[in-house]
Amino acid sequence: MARNVVRDLRGRRRRGKERQAERRYKAKLVVGVDIPTPSEIRAIIQAARGRWRPLFITAVFTGLRASELRGLPWTDVDLEGRVIHVRQRADRFNSIGPPKSSAGRRTIPLPRIVVNTLREWKRACPKGVLDLVFPNGEGNVESHSNILSRGLFPTLVTAGVTAPVLNDDGKPALDEQGAPDIRAKYTGMHALRHFYASWLINRLADGGLGLPAKLVQERLGHSSITMTYDTYGHLFPRGDDAAELDAAEMALLGVGDDAASGPAATQTRHREKIASKIKS
Repeated sequence: MARNVVRDLRGRRRRGKERQAERRYKAKLVVGVDIPTPSEIRAIIQAARGRWRPLFITAVFTGLRASELRGLPWTDVDLEGRVIHVRQRADRFNSIGPPKSSAGRRTIPLPRIVVNTLREWKRACPKGVLDLVFPNGEGNVESHSNILSRGLFPTLVTAGVTAPVLNDDGKPALDEQGAPDIRAKYTGMHALRHFYASWLINRLADGGLGLPAKLVQERLGHSSITMTYDTYGHLFPRGDDAAELDAAEMALLGVGDDAASGPAATQTRHREKIASKIKS
């Protein structure tokens, strides 16, 4: 044969995956569309039951990939030190192996809700040879499809985090009873990972942690800061809104805080002070 057809197909498939990844990174993630809102996260946590509750709480507050959650052993969970060490993952064939890259090996601090939830779950967790934190009922690696079909999607529907099913005309479809047909709003566990990233990035005043980009990269296990910026760069605070500009202006020119918070007359004096300093 003059050419290897299988190799051509593999190359075409690989290029297709690369194009999909490029489109995914270039598209800006939208809160409420790609990233669950804080109110949706609260509803999901309240609706989660049984073995899915510790899984989803851990996903929300650690940002672990689905493969990392499925391959997480108890030996990598330090409840006393309140950290999780990511050292392995379970692939789509349920085989345990190393993380996706060297950056995937990382240590993630745990908030109190995760520590308390996992401590309680550890007593009820099915035992197995792999000693997994989130195994199936027999103690083996849980399949990704089961997590979605039996765990995530039903939980989203129960929580009311849904979207209408559209027919071929783009209009809401109806079920057998004539009521609007609905589905889970988010399509995978990556939505919880996106929320974790936004939580790391958001300002403290907005309920986030306000972490710098490099630390966000490390927590997410991204291989480069470019990947972090390509995916979440638009979520980082700009730092140039009116309030922050005024604060920076006062710090630079040595004007007191009373000018920023006083009445209109004080504001006028504030501007006059700045003008005189600039002229001098």
